[in-house]
Amino acid sequence: MSSLVSSVRSKGSSRSEFLTQEFFVRRFQLEQKRTERSRRPFVLMLLESTSLLDAARALGAREKILAALSNSTRETDIKGWYRDASVVGVIFTEIGTTNKESVANTLSTKIGDLLSAMLSAEQIRQVDLSFYVFPEDWDKGGTRSDVGLHEYVAKCGNPRKISLFAKRSLDIAGSSLALIVGAPVFGAIAVAVKLSSKGPVLFQQQRVGQYGKRFTFLKFRSMYVANDHAIHEEFVKTLIAGAEKPVYKLTNDPRITPIGRFLRRTSLDELPQFLNVLRGEMSLVGPRPPIPYEVEVYDIWHRRRLLEVKPGITGLWQVMGRSRTKFDDMVRLDLQYARSWSVWLDLKILWRTPRAVFMGDGAY
Repeated sequence: MSSLVSSVRSKGSSRSEFLTQEFFVRRFQLEQKRTERSRRPFVLMLLESTSLLDAARALGAREKILAALSNSTRETDIKGWYRDASVVGVIFTEIGTTNKESVANTLSTKIGDLLSAMLSAEQIRQVDLSFYVFPEDWDKGGTRSDVGLHEYVAKCGNPRKISLFAKRSLDIAGSSLALIVGAPVFGAIAVAVKLSSKGPVLFQQQRVGQYGKRFTFLKFRSMYVANDHAIHEEFVKTLIAGAEKPVYKLTNDPRITPIGRFLRRTSLDELPQFLNVLRGEMSLVGPRPPIPYEVEVYDIWHRRRLLEVKPGITGLWQVMGRSRTKFDDMVRLDLQYARSWSVWLDLKILWRTPRAVFMGDGAY
């Protein structure tokens, strides 16, 4: 840590040191992927001040801020515009194994002192400094600012805006059609669930969606109420650790009702998720959204399945392996989909899903 925070160079403010927004966001995404492989953390610092960083309004404060950042960073650190004319960022790379939060706090104090020496008290009040340590501790349930950062970076670095619009249009059309046409089936299942056991028709559960956002996930209830979820939590943790047979769902789960066993076998319990799709929390096609306690035991690289695309009702995993695919292989299929998805691929997966459901292989 000492080499990081004490490496101050005497130099002027050079605009060429600061990357444009496009290139800075790309470098940030690259550092995210690098730390997933190396497990060596880095710190992202963001300095926000629309009034002081806008070249047309700054009246010299902009140059002072850029000079302060230049004088408090190493040559290996990456400096650039996170958001043009309002937010400048620095990626402090290779911070080592020292306590990550301690490094962030030390950097905050150091940069704050430099800014105080260069700016007036009124100008200091117009500056907002924030620090993010990567990889994050996702088991603490990402903060709203972490989620917003992931979402902003993903949108800035994604050139497929037209394709995303088409995918969302397909989601809206497909889920609306399913809800209208399937209304009689929904009603019949609701009656069967209500008559077969005590409890609500719908099962609601917190799931982790894209960028770490949590949402209320809907299913037809297939279990008895007031049951202990510890058996599933322990199973999932064992599975993700790679010490379990390649079956992603529990077999012979005593918590499941007789009608629930049929609903799970045929995947009819998943039908209410068309409401999640219509609300924009899920897509028709994408990775399955995990339960928070699953994310707690994710390896670093597993988390990328939650960043690349929105979770879905069906996906490559369902049509290629379903519950007999090992967890790491399932994640690899999700990442493969994230890299190569298209509306045409979504249509092909949707076409193949009914066969996978009716064959019932790996469904429990």
